[in-house]
Amino acid sequence: MTAGDDPAGVGAVGTVGVIGAGVMGAGIAQAAAVAGCAVVCVDTSATARERARHQLVEGRFGLRAAVERGKLDAADVDRVIARIAWEPELSAVAGAAVVIEAVPEDLSLKVRMFRELDRVAAAGAILATNSSGFPIGALAAATDRPTRVLGWHWSSPAQIMRFAEIVVTEHTDPDAVETVTRLARGLGKNPVVVRDAPMSWGYVANRVYWAAVAEARRIVAEGISTERDVDQLLVDCFRWPVGPFTMIQGATAGWT
Repeated sequence: MTAGDDPAGVGAVGTVGVIGAGVMGAGIAQAAAVAGCAVVCVDTSATARERARHQLVEGRFGLRAAVERGKLDAADVDRVIARIAWEPELSAVAGAAVVIEAVPEDLSLKVRMFRELDRVAAAGAILATNSSGFPIGALAAATDRPTRVLGWHWSSPAQIMRFAEIVVTEHTDPDAVETVTRLARGLGKNPVVVRDAPMSWGYVANRVYWAAVAEARRIVAEGISTERDVDQLLVDCFRWPVGPFTMIQGATAGWT
């Protein structure tokens, strides 16, 4: 594969902004850059930005690993790196057509972030959240562009997983949904559109997943099995890439 081949026309979307250079944000930035997008990734922490730069190239799911797996041409590594600008100020996403928020899972923080994004983002830009389950309507209501706000829930590692849960409210502009689903497909994802459910947490995937985690934890607490063996049984039985305990570790602390 050559990075930047654009069979789905993702380049027509324009610059993609990513807010947060943690495990998820850095992975999202990498996925977009490999697909050929210009990316601006914003994080106020210089440490986070430097860690993300390193993981982009040397991480378990970084560019060198992609070359070793035959998923990326070695000649394209530098081009992918050059597509991502790592910035400290939110104003850097002013020219982005789609901005994906990937800050920690704290509703008050996300509401404040969407207020700020509404102020700095271009008129008409789509604001998406990578929230794992907070109501999209609450974030949309924090802006003056509620029809241009939606959920784009990713799974970790974002560079690899095809999962793309697109969460919409009754007010979401169909054009925004179409733009994001087209972009997701261009990034090699398999977008599925679901409805916002503000009275429950988790949309579709996490409502099912956390039910499984709760039962797995009960099994361990009862002394029936260990976390490691529960993970292995579920991987072998259901062909999950990792078990629930490993997924929690990887999604929160990164993949080693």
